[in-house]
Amino acid sequence: MSAVKSERLNEERIYMKTTCERGHRFRITMGNEESIAGDQTGILAQDPYVWYRAFMMEYPSGLQTLHEFKALLGLQGLNQKANEHVDQIYNTFDTNKDGYIDFVEFIAAVNLMVQGKIEQKLKWYFKMCDSDGNGSIDKKELRNIFVAVQALNGQHTMSPEEFVNLVLQKADANNDGELTLEEFINGMEKDRDLLEIVSKSFDLSNVLKIICNGKQPDAGETPPNTLTGLV
Repeated sequence: MSAVKSERLNEERIYMKTTCERGHRFRITMGNEESIAGDQTGILAQDPYVWYRAFMMEYPSGLQTLHEFKALLGLQGLNQKANEHVDQIYNTFDTNKDGYIDFVEFIAAVNLMVQGKIEQKLKWYFKMCDSDGNGSIDKKELRNIFVAVQALNGQHTMSPEEFVNLVLQKADANNDGELTLEEFINGMEKDRDLLEIVSKSFDLSNVLKIICNGKQPDAGETPPNTLTGLV
């Protein structure tokens, strides 16, 4: 093991000692906000040591690579556009941009899913959608991330066009066909139904569960690598 990985692992063990002593921080205490996430957060509401043990058994180095992420979710052999959008989702977990998901980043994402305030989650969703980092989301960016997340979760709750049109109709205050962060947050906060639709559509708790458990889709399930319609 390299010195960098060893140092990272020691940091994560120290982090785990601290979080286990304050384990209640990682349990659902969301009150009225719990209904927004629905049952999805329930699968993540475990003692942090349980997650740590499972994560380290699956990734002894304490790091998960992009290749491992795609292999777990059955995402090999994607076209260039599909790969770009999966990479973008991976990068939302990799907060320090070192090319890996470590346990601290993983549990931070779990904590956000379980206990994060609505505004924190919305900022995370916005960042996930803003592929070019210009501070606004256009129709193509919103559509592509919707398609990618739905495919990763094996869900098809509504068509991409329906989703994009609904979000822009409700949140695009100046009708320019794009959303700023302020418009995105204000639109969701003013319309609870829209907030629930967006929260469920961008929910990645199942992906986090697979990352930690190392479970690939069952043979009888529809594989999640149906990332069609990306533009």
